[in-house]
Amino acid sequence: MSLLNIGMSGLSASQSSLMTTGNNISNADTAGYSRQQTVQGTKSSIQYGNVYIGTGTTLADVRRVYNSYLDAQLQTTTSLNSDSAAYLGQVTPLDTLLSDSSTGLNGALSKFFASVQNVNAKPGDDASRQSLLSDAQALSNRFNSVSSQLNTQNANINGNLANMADQVNKLATTVAQLNQKISEISSSGGTPNELLDARNETMRQLSTFTGAQFVERDGNVDIYLGSGQPLVIGNTVNKLEAVPGKDDPGRLSLQINRGSGTIDITSIMTGGEIGGLLRYRSEVLDPAMNELGRVALVVADQMNSIQAQGIDKNGDFGSNLFNSINSAAQMSQRSIASTSNSAGSGNFDVSIEDTGKLTINDYKVMFTSATDYTVRRLPDNTSIGSFSTTTTPAPVIDGFSMTFNGGAAQGDTFKLTPTRNASADIKTEMTDSKRLAIAAPLGAAIAPGGSGTLTIPASGQPTLTTKFDIYDSATATAMQNGLKNSTPTKVVFGDVSADGTSQTYQFLDAKGGVISSGTIKPGENNALSLSIPLQDASGAPIPAAPATQYTATFAMTVAGSPGKGTAINVTLSQSGTLDNRNGTALAGLQTGQTVDTGSASKGISLSDAYGKLVEGVGSKAAQGKLDSAATTAILANAKGARDSLSGVDLDEETGNLVKYQQYYTASSQIIKAAQEIFSTLINSL
Repeated sequence: MSLLNIGMSGLSASQSSLMTTGNNISNADTAGYSRQQTVQGTKSSIQYGNVYIGTGTTLADVRRVYNSYLDAQLQTTTSLNSDSAAYLGQVTPLDTLLSDSSTGLNGALSKFFASVQNVNAKPGDDASRQSLLSDAQALSNRFNSVSSQLNTQNANINGNLANMADQVNKLATTVAQLNQKISEISSSGGTPNELLDARNETMRQLSTFTGAQFVERDGNVDIYLGSGQPLVIGNTVNKLEAVPGKDDPGRLSLQINRGSGTIDITSIMTGGEIGGLLRYRSEVLDPAMNELGRVALVVADQMNSIQAQGIDKNGDFGSNLFNSINSAAQMSQRSIASTSNSAGSGNFDVSIEDTGKLTINDYKVMFTSATDYTVRRLPDNTSIGSFSTTTTPAPVIDGFSMTFNGGAAQGDTFKLTPTRNASADIKTEMTDSKRLAIAAPLGAAIAPGGSGTLTIPASGQPTLTTKFDIYDSATATAMQNGLKNSTPTKVVFGDVSADGTSQTYQFLDAKGGVISSGTIKPGENNALSLSIPLQDASGAPIPAAPATQYTATFAMTVAGSPGKGTAINVTLSQSGTLDNRNGTALAGLQTGQTVDTGSASKGISLSDAYGKLVEGVGSKAAQGKLDSAATTAILANAKGARDSLSGVDLDEETGNLVKYQQYYTASSQIIKAAQEIFSTLINSL
């Protein structure tokens, strides 16, 4: 080997090193690029006698500076950070919406009850009544507004899931194509550094959308989602699809389409933006919608029920302040039939029976036969029990009952959402402020001409304890009219016992007939519970025989020692009365335990229920901020670790550039020396 060839090998090696260094510098800002290094080796030596003389250098490899552990760590932390960022991006505006007095319910609830107190102070004032009606409208509008925001969030999540599924499919296709190209080149002994970098960068981008698992196999990278469902195997790609959920079409589900079939992976998708959105939807959005709906149901139910127990300014029993919570449309939308149910399968009508016992859960119903079914509480899948469509009346579960319409087959499933849509459905139905029932229906006064010391404490006025069922309007109306027709009534006191410890009384109807009798203790406060048999305008019982006659029961308190023959007249409140006892009951809803009465706490107030929602979302938002800050720091550390090894350091590359320039110059001097030696030799001949 001549000196000239040795110089040429050095010149070639230094030129390759210069080109590699230049390539590193040019790609300093290329995402996912791993810096490259040249690896040189010595050529075989030639023996001259007892010594071996080298013959130059050769370029052994252009090596990619890469560590699979650091890259895997970067992919994992990218997935975690994207998950927490997507979650935080959704929960933060919800927290602001619910907690702000100008957008949440607290301000509207407080203003409504302040108006109730104002009307109670001035029951006959039309302006105060109109203000209360306006605040009721504002309250229902606020429910609708918050619900609209939550539904918009759900729609946005659906849209994002669909878009992200498309992005995942495009990236998966890119990985499969790169697998194919890398395999082709690797099979011929090559190492396609740029393609390997491109594949790793695609994998990192895929990690921003989902927590995929990457498995290297024979030079290929296989990608799995969820608990091991394949997305990419070699150069074969399955499709990730965002489709309406089988059990809940209003919420998109994710499934892997393998061509021969599909697998739903929604419940096992974690990590990345997709995982963050699904986590937010299941942990925050759905429970918030259900809690808001539960509060709306309690508001409408309790206020309408109290209205039915009172007398309005016209002297009539009160009408609904808000629309009925058990309209046909609302009952039917509370049950969602699975799209995979048998042909012609029916559906449930879900009726709210006790708003206080409602939970914020959804429920899954599965038929085990044509008439029998099981109910499970979601999301923990707790068994509620087994029931039958033939049971009459329909069983009551957590405050609601279900009536099945149509036929069913074994395996048919339904998702029940008793409270989800209630905040969107609530409407203020009353338009005439005179229809506000602020007065109690019955009043008591001592009849003139009596003797003794009989008194009726202010808190002892008659309180109607019979509840009119506002969801059975025919019966409620019949009973209300019956009470009008069956009053006034009278309590007449009789003789005192010989020992003075008791005194008789009789309860008389409007015609003086004895309804019932009893005794009191003279000189003490005595609580009376009296029942009025109800009759129509002609005096006939309601309902007609042989059915059991309806009665209206009320409680009242009397004090003192009435003289014999002293009487109390119990009459129906008349139009224009300034009584506010029913309004006081309405005001009591602000602090009364009306929500979640079936729990161990025995119930909380409307304000506390909404406050619990705000607090829960607020704590999740705060935790989301901490998680986002933590994963951002972890991602920065992972990226720094990867870049410290594989990233391009311009200072280092500049030094290498100078070194390889000098190397190139030195190699050219070897060639020049060889030329001079050769010229000297030729000239000497």
